[in-house]
Amino acid sequence: MMTIHKEGRALLFWMMIILVALNYLLYYFLPDQRLLINLSLIISVVLYLIILQFFRNPIFPLPDEKGVVYAPADGKVVVIEEAFEGEYLKENRKQVSIFMSPINVHVNRSPMKGEVEYFQYHPGKYLVAWHPKSSTENERTSMVIKDALGTKIMVRQVAGALAKRIKWYVKPGSQLEQGQEFGFIKFGSRVDMYLPLDAEILCTIDQVTKGARTPIARLSGF
Repeated sequence: MMTIHKEGRALLFWMMIILVALNYLLYYFLPDQRLLINLSLIISVVLYLIILQFFRNPIFPLPDEKGVVYAPADGKVVVIEEAFEGEYLKENRKQVSIFMSPINVHVNRSPMKGEVEYFQYHPGKYLVAWHPKSSTENERTSMVIKDALGTKIMVRQVAGALAKRIKWYVKPGSQLEQGQEFGFIKFGSRVDMYLPLDAEILCTIDQVTKGARTPIARLSGF
């Protein structure tokens, strides 16, 4: 089942009004220009469908699996490496990054159940999302989730060259269910996760992910 995400409803409504109006005016003032009218209609429909698919929001049963970290977004795994997280955790972590292309669903979902211990928005640049420095220099948010056992993971929304708006629906103290929506990034972007070093990575480079449906890692002790 599929719905339209709330972030796109107003845009899609006004876009439809504008496209219908433009095509009507073209038909009204240039009725003899059949080729131009048909071409305008085709372009309008294709453009609308492209934007419509970007804001699609699939509905599915959310996972509830302790110890398993699920993908926070649809996309492709582009980074699996050890990295120092210097903003809040202040320690080496296993970083897993998922690149979201403009054709992916851009809903961001909580990879595990827990409480938001830390959240911060950072203004920044708009380097291409796969640039190595995008995680620290681009516009981004950083969220640390702590589960019932005290395990913490950081999830970072990173804007890309086309993404000019990051949306989030959480704050420190927010309680998140596994797979619950916590944000949205418009157009190409990426999501980074910083996992404990003893976490077992279940994904591979270039693997295609589905938010809240693709297992990314298994935490130690489970």
